[in-house]
Amino acid sequence: MSRIVHKTSGGNAAFHNFHNDYAHIADPNERRRLALAEIDKAPFGWYHVRAIVVAGIGFFTDAYDLFAVNMVVSMLGVVFWQNSIHPGKIPSHADTAIKVATSTGTVVGQVSFGILADIVGRKKMYGMELILIIFATLAQSLSAHSPACSIVGVIVFWRVLMGIGIGGDYPLSSIITSEFATTRWRGAMMGSVFAMQGIGQFAAAMVSLIVTEAYKSTLEQAKTVDKCTGACGLVVDKMWRIVIGFGAVPGCIALYYRLTIPETPRYTFDVDRDVIQAGSDVKAFKTGMPRGHVDEITRARAKDNDAHQLEVPTASWSDFFHWVSRWKNGRVLIGTASSWFLLDVAYYGLGLNNSIILQQIGFARGDDVYQIFHNQAVGNLIITCAGAIPGYWVTVATVDTIGRKPIQIMGFIILTGIFVAIGFAYHLLSGKALLALYVIAQFFFNFGPNATTFIIPGECFPTRYRSSGHGISAASGKIGAIIAQVLIGPLRTRGAKPGSSDSPWLNHVMQIYSVFMFAGIFTSLLVPETKRKTLERLAGEVEGTPEYDPDNVRNRDTEKAIELREGVRLRNRDRVWDGQ
Repeated sequence: MSRIVHKTSGGNAAFHNFHNDYAHIADPNERRRLALAEIDKAPFGWYHVRAIVVAGIGFFTDAYDLFAVNMVVSMLGVVFWQNSIHPGKIPSHADTAIKVATSTGTVVGQVSFGILADIVGRKKMYGMELILIIFATLAQSLSAHSPACSIVGVIVFWRVLMGIGIGGDYPLSSIITSEFATTRWRGAMMGSVFAMQGIGQFAAAMVSLIVTEAYKSTLEQAKTVDKCTGACGLVVDKMWRIVIGFGAVPGCIALYYRLTIPETPRYTFDVDRDVIQAGSDVKAFKTGMPRGHVDEITRARAKDNDAHQLEVPTASWSDFFHWVSRWKNGRVLIGTASSWFLLDVAYYGLGLNNSIILQQIGFARGDDVYQIFHNQAVGNLIITCAGAIPGYWVTVATVDTIGRKPIQIMGFIILTGIFVAIGFAYHLLSGKALLALYVIAQFFFNFGPNATTFIIPGECFPTRYRSSGHGISAASGKIGAIIAQVLIGPLRTRGAKPGSSDSPWLNHVMQIYSVFMFAGIFTSLLVPETKRKTLERLAGEVEGTPEYDPDNVRNRDTEKAIELREGVRLRNRDRVWDGQ
């Protein structure tokens, strides 16, 4: 049985003794319930804004680094391929390698950081991924060709490392935001973090436009990319390095705040099983302190006494495989992972090739090199501002009222129709009509499955496996992105004349994407609706709710029976000894 936790001395106006707020409650499960209720029912405040900003700046950096490659590969072609068969144009295999490298690293980062955050804690891992992103980004901007190693090899190496960092940011930012969020606005908070991806895409296009304007007079001297040598080639070499290097700036700003963010109380309760520290951390988070201050002797004694009494099962590999092997739980992981996979096939198949698609529909051509780069940047800005950014923020505004699942299913249905229209009417539509459909697709990607596939995995798994489940789901998405880049994307040039940059099979690629979107409708049926439900309810811990699952809660009645039986046995033994 739990012993009464006595009040401790210490604390002042600056360092409140949060331990004493729960000192009158003996049952550790009740202390946990009351402390988490404070988080779930807290009014939206500045501490929530701080969590959104700290996590969101990381996603801004991630999106910037991912999507800046749209413009950068065109610049790399001008700088490093002037002596190739097609001067001034990057070969398709090099283009694919550079783009796939990031997704490959992201898969590794999502799985490894996701699992490690469940083992060693969210706080210990948070910030490590940002350090890796900053370092790899700066290294890319300083890369150069050499006789021993091509520029593609060097950039691919650094983008794989950068991808590992970006991958780690997915589960960590999602889980930390989810576990600190108030239940009422948890979807909006997580959506706001993810919406920074749109701002990052906008910034990548804007920085590209700014550097293009800065070197306008020099770029106008070359009428085509194969003529951009000498001074023109020099400024393009500066341009791509500036575009890439700028991606490290927001990461440096956010790094301190990530390294000092407190551990989530849910992790401290359920995995670290430190009831007193977690209860104090709840209060500390709401006052802006990095950690609650408690009496260490009392904390250690209580942790030893209370850990085995907590109803939440202890995390272990055997428990994880047992948990996921049950269809009720396994179907959720299959639903989140497969929905993200199907989405990213089309989302990254398009997103990482915006410039190519804009060229095909006539929005990225020009009479000189300046106009080519200018139109590419403006085209990306149009797509981002007209489609992507509004889509993200409509999700933020509606996800806690409409719900995650309806938005996801609606998005897949509409995207299926859009890709069918583009694919089968491609040669009948004008360039402006195609651009309009493309912008609408970007809107419903983000007011649809692109946002919800990020939000739902951060809510629907129990705390002890929440980060791992999110990491596995996100990694499935990036595997879809790799397939889109390696297998489906290259099909667009099928039937093109040797040396041509035409994409005669682009309409068929869009038809293929429509099949993936259609399949996403059915995988979305496997995921639960998480709107305005506590994380503990979604984990099946709350009796009397449809989600309740006895296997996710220790069988306390059985434990009590064992304790009583052991007590009777010991008393009988003592009587025997007394009789002798």
